Amino acid sequence: MLSKSSYLIFIISGVIGISFWIGFNVNLLPTEASINAPIYDELFKILFIIGLILFIGMSLLVVYSLIKFRKRKGQIGDGIALEGNLKLEIIWTVIPSIIVLLVGLYSYNIYDRMGGMNELNHDHSAMGNNSEKIWAGISQSNNNLSLIDTNIEVSAMQFAFLFNYPKGDFISGELHVPVNKEISVKMESKDVIHAFWIPEFRIKQDIIPGQPTVLNFTPTKVGKYPIICAELCGPYHGGMRASIIVEEQSDYENWFNQNKKDELKA
Repeated sequence: MLSKSSYLIFIISGVIGISFWIGFNVNLLPTEASINAPIYDELFKILFIIGLILFIGMSLLVVYSLIKFRKRKGQIGDGIALEGNLKLEIIWTVIPSIIVLLVGLYSYNIYDRMGGMNELNHDHSAMGNNSEKIWAGISQSNNNLSLIDTNIEVSAMQFAFLFNYPKGDFISGELHVPVNKEISVKMESKDVIHAFWIPEFRIKQDIIPGQPTVLNFTPTKVGKYPIICAELCGPYHGGMRASIIVEEQSDYENWFNQNKKDELKA
C-alpha cells in the first residue's frame, strides 16, 4: 500500500502533467500574424501553465479539505484551534518568490527579443523633424529607417485612427501593408492618451500627446485584422477601431499606386 508521501507525489505529478498538456495543446490566443507573435506566445504558455497548476492544485486542495475536515454526524463543538506553522509559511513564501523572479527574468528576455529594449532615439527624418525625440516603442530592426520597407505616420484622435503615407502623400482610414516586410509606424496623439493594439500581431503601444512613439513590426500572414484602442480615451472609446490589411507585395503596390497623389504617379 502506498504511503501518504507517495500519494502526494503522484497527485502533484499528475497536476503538473495535466497542466503542461493543456498549456501546449489548448490555444486561447488569436491567429499568429507577425514575427513577434510566436515570441510572445512562449511567455503566454508559461504563464498559462503556472496558472493551471495553481488553479487545479488549489481546487483539489479545497475539495479535499471539504471532505476531510467536514463536520461529522454528532459533532457539536468547534474544530481544533491550530495556529502557526513556520515550515509551511516558509514554503509558501519562498516558492512563489522564486517563481515570480524567474517569470520576471523570462519576461524581460521576451521583451528584449521582441525589440522592446532597442534604442529608439533615432531620427524619423522621412516623417518629421530631424531632431525629434522618439520616446518609446518596439523595434526589432537596427533603427536605420532607410532599410525599413514601409514608413507610415499614425494620427490618433477621439475617436479614430488616420494613416498617412508620406511617400504617396495621401491619408487612409485603413492601414495597408505588404506581407513579410518590416513596417515602421510613427504615432502621435492629437488630444488624449490612446493605444495602438493589434491582437493578432501581439503588439500594443501607447500613443501619448506631445511624445511621438514608434512601433516596428513585420506581418507574416495575409488578411484583415482589427486595430483597437486599448487605452480609455473617452465616452466612445469602445468604438475606436480601424483595420490593418496585410497584402501580397503586388496587391499592396496596386493599392498604393491607386491612392498616391497624381503628380507622384508619373
